[in-house]
Amino acid sequence: MCAMPTMTLSKGAVDFINDEKLTSLIENTREDASRVREVLAKSMEKKALQVEETAVLLAAENPELVEEIFECARELKRKVYGNRIVLFAPLYIGNDCVNDCKYCAFRHSNKDAVRRTLTDAEIVQQVEALENVGHKRLILVYGEHPKYDAEYIAHTVRKVYETKVGRGEIRRVNINAAPMDHAGYRLVKEAGIGTYQIFQETYHHATYANYHPKGTRKGDFMWRLDGLSRAFEAECDDMGIGALFGLHDWRFEVLSLVTHSLHLQQRYNVGPHTISFPRLQPAHMVNLDQKWLVSDYNFKRLVAILRLSVPYTGMILTARESPKLRREIMSFGVSQIDAGSRIEIGGYTEAGDTQCMEREQFALGDIRSLDEVMRELLQDNYIPSFCTACYRLGRTGEHFMEFAIPGFIQNFCTPNALTTLEEYLVDYASPETRTVGEKIIARELAGIKDEKIKAEAADRLRRIKETDDRDLIF
Repeated sequence: MCAMPTMTLSKGAVDFINDEKLTSLIENTREDASRVREVLAKSMEKKALQVEETAVLLAAENPELVEEIFECARELKRKVYGNRIVLFAPLYIGNDCVNDCKYCAFRHSNKDAVRRTLTDAEIVQQVEALENVGHKRLILVYGEHPKYDAEYIAHTVRKVYETKVGRGEIRRVNINAAPMDHAGYRLVKEAGIGTYQIFQETYHHATYANYHPKGTRKGDFMWRLDGLSRAFEAECDDMGIGALFGLHDWRFEVLSLVTHSLHLQQRYNVGPHTISFPRLQPAHMVNLDQKWLVSDYNFKRLVAILRLSVPYTGMILTARESPKLRREIMSFGVSQIDAGSRIEIGGYTEAGDTQCMEREQFALGDIRSLDEVMRELLQDNYIPSFCTACYRLGRTGEHFMEFAIPGFIQNFCTPNALTTLEEYLVDYASPETRTVGEKIIARELAGIKDEKIKAEAADRLRRIKETDDRDLIF
């Protein structure tokens, strides 16, 4: 059995979450319409908010004022990301776990959970199934267990990249796994990962201790909080942070995510590449505490406020949510979603139309096919994108911010989104989806202002339709 990583923290590691301060901001910041509008004006200039400014938005309860927050989030999303939505799928590699998180069906003490780790052959089968419907971006998910060490994770990443079927290939592999030591991050970086994602789950110290028993690796709050700092020191470029909403006060978690983002920005000159905000969902053999569950209305508020607080960070809305709510909330700042998702181990070839809770970490709210989700996005005038250009051309981390903050990235993102969409329409889409998709492409192509880029994009779209040329990135 492989050893757990050494417990060396990053240089100057510090616990930057001050529970007393954040709780005080929640309790003592009063609703002030004029102050809310001042903060919104700063957001609309694409400036990151301080924690105190985020607290001002959280204090807004008046429905008309909240609607102003929603509308500013929509407008900021349009300014930074346009109408593009990046798609990916999760692939669970194994669910053995030494942790005992009380909200998780994969926790060590749940003897009813079906334990399994995919073999190399099974990984290939899952990847081929995903490629055969059009996926180009995956996030690999692992339990925390000695067998899933850095060397094993790097091996599975390489196995995914080398698996190709027809015109299908995976062009970006992100990771959701346990925090590592510096050497571990270097190993997975060498395998070609995109984003390394670690959710703190809850940033509230007492709540964290309650849900993550002592004696487990996840029971060490600081080891987890410092995880992405070590990754930066190991020269990983793109990091993803997140909280599991429903464990503690949602406002505290929002302030904590903003605090974490600012900490990374100040310390490494680049904030998180993505922020995720999954809500607690039912899980097999789990009894949920109802106290902190987040309503749909407050969920919409937190998404909008996070978008306004961290303008240049990608925001991920997962298939934990229902199709109806996902459709409604998409415009509040979301830039990435998963689609056609299954979270059973082996689920892309073995699961039917219903979920098997004994084999899942939690219940999904949206198990529609990729094509169904694509068609709805197109009908709602979004550009579904499978673009991986920035990651593969080195526009990552601080370099990505150099492009993104001035807005130069718009010269790359729209044409890259259109070419990856055309690939999907030609190679995988249903006739209904292709019809609406081609209309969107024609409209968006006509709207490109730079004539040189427009002409080059038009030529690449033609080549995708008429030849086997693929992966024509800007």
